[in-house]
Amino acid sequence: MRLVRPELREPDLPRTAKVRDRALRTGWTTGACAAAAAKAAATVLAGRPAPRSVEIPLPEPYAGGDGLVAPPGLHAGGRRATLPVERTAAGAGWAEAVVVKDAGDDPDCTDGAHLVVRLAPTGDPGIAFHGGAGVGTVTKPGLGLPVGGPAINGMPREMIAAAVAEVRAPLGLACTISVPGGERMAAKTTNRRLGIVGGISILGTTGVVRPFSTASWRASVVQAVDVMAAGGAATVVLATGGRTERAAMRLLPELPEACFVEVGDFTGAALARAAERAIPRGVFVGMAGKLTKLAAGVMMTHYTRSKVDLSLLACLTADAGGGAELAGAVERANTGRHAYELWRDAGLAGPVGDLLCERVAANLTRFTGGRVICDAVLVDFDTLEPVAASAGWRAQP
Repeated sequence: MRLVRPELREPDLPRTAKVRDRALRTGWTTGACAAAAAKAAATVLAGRPAPRSVEIPLPEPYAGGDGLVAPPGLHAGGRRATLPVERTAAGAGWAEAVVVKDAGDDPDCTDGAHLVVRLAPTGDPGIAFHGGAGVGTVTKPGLGLPVGGPAINGMPREMIAAAVAEVRAPLGLACTISVPGGERMAAKTTNRRLGIVGGISILGTTGVVRPFSTASWRASVVQAVDVMAAGGAATVVLATGGRTERAAMRLLPELPEACFVEVGDFTGAALARAAERAIPRGVFVGMAGKLTKLAAGVMMTHYTRSKVDLSLLACLTADAGGGAELAGAVERANTGRHAYELWRDAGLAGPVGDLLCERVAANLTRFTGGRVICDAVLVDFDTLEPVAASAGWRAQP
């Protein structure tokens, strides 16, 4: 298949993401709720009175701003949070607690979900994580989790371990997370297509749910570009989330903080505004999935409006010298991350990534009619280190 220049498109927002007449509330991720439930269970397991609320550390401070209302219970400069505990229970050699998720104004099918965490001492060091009813099982590679294990992502695991360590010495524990009704909730997500069966995933990299897929978020992105333009900045740096934004800041430490814009799904909106404000240069920093959507010409990347084009990635794989077997494996990959892992294992993450970034840079520049000259940088999912980039970025002094 020969790659052609794609039509550039910016799909409309989902129906649930239309403009609201008030500021949107942020909420708590399933990972934060699970960490709070785990700390409450650990408190009971340690023989202390059952808590009505618990305080947990957040993996990074909540910076606020963005036109959003901070979640209730946030304190200590955004570094800690207090969440209410619905109930606790205990028996011989175990204790459990329940925290109800408040997703704020995010259109999230897990809003109101009951995160049930049961802890039981074991003879082994560390925490062994298990998925109970309503938590999905990973059946395909490409998610950064072992196949056959529970769909409990890395950062929630770290949050749970940190929260439990505040109560008791880090002895061996079995941690089982359940979500009643989770399988029904998962039917409203892309989990089954990704190979997560039987329930939802326990997610979250910051602990806080920001309603990215809303028109208010789009407006905040436009406003952020206006602020940097008013300050006379010549480069706008776009990142989809907090992790990639931090990676971008490490890549461009000489730029002021106002130059970095967390765009969520609204890359097109940010670039259009940058063009209007005569900002001459743009840099997009992201991971393989979002970059692939941009390479396919999709400028609003909400998951309900587009999917990763694996055939495009297969073509790039072949163009970078990957054989037919590798290109075929990429085309059958489960996710953009899975495709990236296949490149990395074959020693081709850099060469294929360069081609991907070149295509993204060309599309972003074309989207602005050439008014904003754009580059793209691919970063690793785990280390956030740069792996590949467009030629313009590499040519920078």
